[in-house]
Amino acid sequence: MIIKHLENKKVVWFKDTNEYIVIEPMVAEILSLLHNKTDKKEIITKVFNQISIPLKEAENLVRDIENLLNNQHSIKQELVHVSKPDHFEHKKYYKINDIIFKVNYLSEFEYALVHPKFAHIAITTTKKITHHFEVYSNTEFISFTINNNIIGTWNLSDVHYFQGKFSMKITELIHHKPENEWLGVFHASAVSNETESILFLGDSGNGKSTSLALLQANGFTCLADDFVPVDAKKQEVYSFPSAISIKKNSLPTLLPIYPELENSAEYHFKRLNKIVRYLPTNNVNHKSKQPCKALIFIKYKKDSDIIIDKISNIKAFEQLVPDSWLSPIQENVETFLNWFSNLPCYQLTYSNNSEMVATVSKIFNDEL
Repeated sequence: MIIKHLENKKVVWFKDTNEYIVIEPMVAEILSLLHNKTDKKEIITKVFNQISIPLKEAENLVRDIENLLNNQHSIKQELVHVSKPDHFEHKKYYKINDIIFKVNYLSEFEYALVHPKFAHIAITTTKKITHHFEVYSNTEFISFTINNNIIGTWNLSDVHYFQGKFSMKITELIHHKPENEWLGVFHASAVSNETESILFLGDSGNGKSTSLALLQANGFTCLADDFVPVDAKKQEVYSFPSAISIKKNSLPTLLPIYPELENSAEYHFKRLNKIVRYLPTNNVNHKSKQPCKALIFIKYKKDSDIIIDKISNIKAFEQLVPDSWLSPIQENVETFLNWFSNLPCYQLTYSNNSEMVATVSKIFNDEL
């Protein structure tokens, strides 16, 4: 267990489950005492004396926190076997920098889960293939292999975990870093001024990808969209080659800037209840990486004035962590908490695209 002070709260990480919680300092102190096997009567007396509550309430508080601690046990994943088929309906080749990899997809289902966001890096050549992926499923599970080595199997209800692992393996190949050298992967959009990067976060539909496309058209570089990897050694934001996902309601804004979207393929994701097209990024160097300058929780709101407010790291933490993959390695956890605690965090609400671009420029240039 790791306990980190963050503003007026405590962040606790549990090793067994790789989960984070934000709690009051007193609760964290009790949790630490229980974790270190301090006598419960001694803890109850300490609580009773410190916060002047009835003895029975102190006992109940300690008991509830003890239950929280006892519930932090990892759940063993059941090993499931999906038979690899003899025939694959789709075969595609992709090139990223000097890496060429082939992907066999069993059917249209697997193809639609992966290919659309990487279609812009698809090639026709079959020469110098460095890695061979195979993706296949049955009525319950989906699996994939790399060079005939099984990477994992997931229930179809958790297909986003498969997509995350697939993207993670591509990230490892591009940047020659195994999974234990990554701090985490964030559900965000990353934009760069070639010196530093800023991460845009927010709920689906708030305008992360649209803002990224607008910034890309105004001289900034898209490092990554939806899948943003950060390394453990230097805490730098790394490039990821997926295209920018553009929802249907963003087309009126973006078509005058990107007329190619008019004839681009449209994909219907029924599970997510959204229709998207994909816009290739302007990043040609997928080995690029930049330090992170700030986190911005962005929101497009019709007829809103431009509003930029500094927000607490606690508020940002509570929004960031649930949608992220964070390394389960203790050393990386400590690095992540130290890195995050020093990041400036903002809430940006806008309706005028030019004002949004100007505000982001000011953040990059330390003009706010």
